[in-house]
Amino acid sequence: MILHPIPPVYDRNSKILILGSFPSVKSREEGFFYGHPRNRFWNVTAAVFDTAVPQNIDEKKAFLLRNHIALWDVIGSCDITGSADSSIKNVSANDLDLILKQADIRKIFVNGKTAYKYYRKFSEIKTGRPAVCLPSTSPANAAWTVERLTESWRSEILKGS
Repeated sequence: MILHPIPPVYDRNSKILILGSFPSVKSREEGFFYGHPRNRFWNVTAAVFDTAVPQNIDEKKAFLLRNHIALWDVIGSCDITGSADSSIKNVSANDLDLILKQADIRKIFVNGKTAYKYYRKFSEIKTGRPAVCLPSTSPANAAWTVERLTESWRSEILKGS
């Protein structure tokens, strides 16, 4: 059983919550979200908000907060082999109330189908709020180019803002 080692990033001004499934081996080693250099999360979100790609953990945290983004993962602990979402078993969910009770979250997004599956199974009933499933920024989702991901993420994230 591996416990989620990365605390959520948010503040009281956060308006959107983006949830992944569980940190990759590289992210767990780095101690921050989307640490694998081939994961397109930081490139895509920087493009959505028309800003430079943050390069280190401090820049990434500042980018998130400046753009009113809360970031965490659905899964709080699980058994996982390497970084493969397909190997996830024995899931325990993170308590999203930690963020939802302190920030004015207006929309919840999940990064990929695995996060969506576990959000629907464990979190939606507790939050009473649906999540919008965005295409995964993982390098495993190779069918989606950075441009296509950015277009999809931009249209959903900026919808109604």
